[in-house]
Amino acid sequence: MKAFCISDNTDTVMGMRLAGIEGVVLHERTEILQKLDELIANENIAIILMTTKTIERVGDVVSDYKLNLPKPLIVEIPDRHGSGNIGETIDSYISEAIGVKL
Repeated sequence: MKAFCISDNTDTVMGMRLAGIEGVVLHERTEILQKLDELIANENIAIILMTTKTIERVGDVVSDYKLNLPKPLIVEIPDRHGSGNIGETIDSYISEAIGVKL
């Protein structure tokens, strides 16, 4: 089982490659969705790491995949600037899943 990174900047992908995780830099919604579908179809991919900005571009699809697909695990990671409030994102996912505002 492997992990793969979808990022919006080269620094994150280079850092992941140093850790042994392959990745790609994508900016357009259609590119990201195409790669995401390709990775989901690949039986060897267990974890997909996505930067905050890439998830923002395809958030509706990622939320659906997280709720309905057993594999792979899709994880949001901050970019090198630390942008995004992942804690708030997790709260919103939980609230959406259980129907109670946290």
